[in-house]
Amino acid sequence: MAAGRWYKLDNAAIIVPCSAHGFDTRVFRLSAELTEEVDPSLLAQALKETAPEFPHFNCALRKGLFWYYLDGLDEEPACEEDHLPPMSPLYLPGRRNLLYRVTYYRRRINLEMFHVLADGTGAFVFLQKIVTRYLALRYGLQPESIALEDSSNEEKSDDAFARYYQKMKSDQLHQMTSVKAYQLHGEVDANQNNHIVEAVVSASEMKEAAKREKTTIGVLITSLYIQAVVDGMSVRDRRRPVVISVPVNLRNFFPSETVRNFFGVINISYDAKEYDGTLESILDAVAAQFKGKLDRSSVAAVMNSYSGLTENLLVKAVPLFLKEPCITWFLYRSQKGITATMSNIGSIHMPEQIGGYIDHFAAFMTAPNMQVTIATYKDKLCIGSCSRFVNHDVCLRLYRRLTQMGLSVTISTNDYDLPAQKEGE
Repeated sequence: MAAGRWYKLDNAAIIVPCSAHGFDTRVFRLSAELTEEVDPSLLAQALKETAPEFPHFNCALRKGLFWYYLDGLDEEPACEEDHLPPMSPLYLPGRRNLLYRVTYYRRRINLEMFHVLADGTGAFVFLQKIVTRYLALRYGLQPESIALEDSSNEEKSDDAFARYYQKMKSDQLHQMTSVKAYQLHGEVDANQNNHIVEAVVSASEMKEAAKREKTTIGVLITSLYIQAVVDGMSVRDRRRPVVISVPVNLRNFFPSETVRNFFGVINISYDAKEYDGTLESILDAVAAQFKGKLDRSSVAAVMNSYSGLTENLLVKAVPLFLKEPCITWFLYRSQKGITATMSNIGSIHMPEQIGGYIDHFAAFMTAPNMQVTIATYKDKLCIGSCSRFVNHDVCLRLYRRLTQMGLSVTISTNDYDLPAQKEGE
């Protein structure tokens, strides 16, 4: 295991402990839905064999004089049946415990992880390894014949932010705290439990729908979500823009095999006063911003603005107990500039020998209001939403838009106010 080793937090992880409050536990959930029920003993064995390949995951979070850090634990991870509310806290100040949990329920294997360890892309590598080993054990396959492409432990644990940081001027941090966006409203859970909804559609049908609109799947879903938000706004509400925060996988721009955090964020803003009731009035604005912000120079500016904050000599010299209130204030201000977050994990690939034993993958992430996460496996595109609200008005309007475009939508939820398995709308 990782006992005796310690790791600095990467630049994206540094702010995570300060942002983990209430509903926003900064825990995300990745799930693999199999075709048969899970064998707990084999899953435990698969986890035991996989964990040593990811030493920096087997750590506790400790508070240092200037920053938090990860401290290696000599603790063997265990799996158990899923019984807690989704994305329950993993980090409890003062406790030395693992910052991830593996659970199962019927045909589903879940990996929940505190965001200081990894982003969704990196954590999916861990889940893919666990699932691959489990299915090899379950069906008597030779693990070496179905091994996923792999990297060394050092490559997995690399701090890619530090590797690619270049000092440069950027007003990104100012922009994040200067905008006041429309905020979602609704009845919040009295127990501060998160509510998740999973909608599965055909990836090929979604691709055809995007093709008809002469755009990409990412632009289309973001535009449809904005439309679902605007449809619920009053005339007065439309004085403020709808701002969708979109995490960007930096591995697409800077070569890295790290499974730690390595992402940036772009904000897609839409002036709700421009909405004329049609999707077309949103699509062009969204597409233009994706095109303008998703290039290497723009993404590099975002990445370096985050790194520049932690590389600042004055910031480094200030003790952590003085930094924390400032970081918390900055996060509070920046959250006022975001309506919701939409993340696209992309297409997930598994070895052909075990592909038939997996139905689909899903992903969920906590957020101050709502986060939508998209994961695609074969022809199943899963839209996973997580929010603090007990009602799901925005999601339902999104699903209705999808069905009006001719897509069949299958809905699953941990709530009582939506049918567990519903075709269409």
